Amino acid sequence: MTSDQADELAVMFKALADPVRLRIASIVACCPGGEVCMGQIAAEFDLTGPTISHHLRKLREAGILASERRANEVYYFARPDRIEHLIGPLTGMRTASCPPAHT
Repeated sequence: MTSDQADELAVMFKALADPVRLRIASIVACCPGGEVCMGQIAAEFDLTGPTISHHLRKLREAGILASERRANEVYYFARPDRIEHLIGPLTGMRTASCPPAHT
């Protein structure tokens, strides 16, 4: 893994390291329709709208979620390619043969 790849993945992992953001990502990714509006997400939490918006923005900035505005509502959907981008390197770390570290 290159330094640039590690930096990119760290941003995504940092976004998911927050329990609220992890739950939001899970809600969106597991939605049968493939998208969820802000109101549906907010209904799952005892948090203010601005707080939910903050967490959604962090997930969008990390590339985990994308959004689309329709009339007065914003719909969020997961980006499977980006989620796979997170999983791939972890799988590789489990199976890779690395040279011994020098101490």
